[in-house]
Amino acid sequence: MANTLYNGATCRIPLRNQSLAFSRHVSRSLSFLPITRAAKQPNAIAVKASSHSDFDFDLSLSPRVNAVKPSKTVAISDHATALVQAGVPVIRLAAGEPDFDTPAPIAEAGINAIREGYTRYTPNAGTMELRQAICHKLKEENGITYTPDQVVVSNGAKQSIAQAVLAVSSPGDEVIIPAPFWVSYPEMARLADATPVILPTLISDNFLLDPKLLESKITERSRLLILCSPSNPTGSVYPKELLEEIARIVAKHPRLLVLSDEIYEHIIYAPATHTSFASLPGMWDRTLTVNGFSKAFAMTGWRLGYIAGPKHFVAACGKIQSQFTSGASSIAQKAAVAALGLGHAGGEAVSTMVKAFRERRDFLVQSFREIDGIKISEPQGAFYLFLDLSFYYGREAEGFGKIVDSESLCQYLLEVGQVALVPGSAFGDDTCIRISYAESLTTLQAAVERIKKALVPLSSAALV
Repeated sequence: MANTLYNGATCRIPLRNQSLAFSRHVSRSLSFLPITRAAKQPNAIAVKASSHSDFDFDLSLSPRVNAVKPSKTVAISDHATALVQAGVPVIRLAAGEPDFDTPAPIAEAGINAIREGYTRYTPNAGTMELRQAICHKLKEENGITYTPDQVVVSNGAKQSIAQAVLAVSSPGDEVIIPAPFWVSYPEMARLADATPVILPTLISDNFLLDPKLLESKITERSRLLILCSPSNPTGSVYPKELLEEIARIVAKHPRLLVLSDEIYEHIIYAPATHTSFASLPGMWDRTLTVNGFSKAFAMTGWRLGYIAGPKHFVAACGKIQSQFTSGASSIAQKAAVAALGLGHAGGEAVSTMVKAFRERRDFLVQSFREIDGIKISEPQGAFYLFLDLSFYYGREAEGFGKIVDSESLCQYLLEVGQVALVPGSAFGDDTCIRISYAESLTTLQAAVERIKKALVPLSSAALV
């Protein structure tokens, strides 16, 4: 039998006369594989090719890859999806994906692009039409001026961020990341052989970075500060005054750049307002601004984002992209031009979605405030609620075991309440869990009832 792992649900691989079953839906450690050490590479792992073969092959991975942790949000979302497909009625509140369809004018632009044969490669940095539209948007909405050669369009904002980190970081550099953080920031730093420096924030401060803490942690190796406002996972929005204070600190350190992740800028709830870091005095030259179309325009599957900044840095991002993926989808770029043509901040199509997100936020905040022991920072943007449920840690759940951290609590809520959430440990704060309210109000109401019911026995359980 050949040693092929197929994409089917299960296959069997004969290794040293043993058959090992793998499932594509269940994450399993490879530590149980029968292994031998390769003779010439001390860190290499060799596995018998088959029970009928006498040679070994090397399964070792790059140390850079081994240092990277898999995304818990992706893993939990995939696991919840597998449960649903298996017939388990799980409510999925783990993924950060709007439940709305892409607005019709955007979708039509993509369809027309296909019909009109606009299906070939585009320039690596993106079409001139789209980059000009992005420049217009950034000037009119964000107060920052760029030319098309200072913009690179990528296959999602995630690619834009990864390329920026790779472009400016050298081995041993430090990437400063306030926590709670988006799960990929530290791993991107590790991929660049840089060191993530995590700065904790407090729920009592609405998870906003303390400038004094920032100043105390900057060293000669500090290269990049990553800011995300509105924030994933907290929904916090940095007020302009706080950003100005941070900018004054950045200005004192010539090596320090700022990556401003603004993917949620249009999903914001008044009176909160969005400020682009590059618009602050003296910060244009120091800032790499990342944005995209997935969140505000409900275009997650279209995979399109962009970075804007000084040409020297953006050109380096383009160089990386040219060797990784080349240009983004021609069809998605036509759709993006239509998205930017909907009007200021996405026009009525986006404002309608934001109104629904706000209604859902208000419902969740009110509902969880009624539960003893839960601490809340009311989100001012995005579509996440980051709840402190550490009150329940140390309690014994009958038939489940002890709740010791955010991961075990999320596992308990999945098994008992059949609600999929993301543990705060994935975002650098183990006291909390993240709830995505990018689902209908009816779905959220059902989820709250399940969570409440699951927490009742924990509330009365003794600490152990």
